[in-house]
Amino acid sequence: MINKVKRLINKHSTGRQVLWFFILSNLIYFSMLLITIPKTMHFSNGMNLLDMMPLGYNSDYINSLFEALGKEGQDAYLYYQLPLDMFYPLFYTISFSLLIAYFLKKIKQFNSAFFFLCLIPIIAGITDYFENIGIITMLSTYPNMSETLMATTNVFTIIKSMTVSVTFITMIILFIIFGKNILNQRKTIGK
Repeated sequence: MINKVKRLINKHSTGRQVLWFFILSNLIYFSMLLITIPKTMHFSNGMNLLDMMPLGYNSDYINSLFEALGKEGQDAYLYYQLPLDMFYPLFYTISFSLLIAYFLKKIKQFNSAFFFLCLIPIIAGITDYFENIGIITMLSTYPNMSETLMATTNVFTIIKSMTVSVTFITMIILFIIFGKNILNQRKTIGK
């Protein structure tokens, strides 16, 4: 299984494909950031949406948020924000897995154990889907949400946030190593 994933990522981690998925991912992200999140937060009285709370939340916060949103805000969350957020994890997962692979290939580490760094965005994407499903279920059953559902959704939010953070840290480190390698090559050529 892991070899199939590795071959697939290797095949598609070309500059052009990485760029296209990165652009698509960011178009969706900025659409959420500039349109659907503000539209939903308009109803929240300044409270953050659940997917925007990297350190998690508790049942009291969820109930307070849904109460503040009211029916109109809950509908905005359920029918505007979350449908777009169901596309984002797919494009995020693909673009960042391929981008990490691209840099690993450039620094000649793709076939090492560092390949497993490509899987971190996949974990982030999967947990983002579970988080979204949890939020959709909570919005659909509000005010009769189960404590187990709220706690489980919170766990997925925290795991998603941690893996997204690790993905960005990984990208920064790989970018620095890649840049350093280019500078070293130029110094060698200049001698």
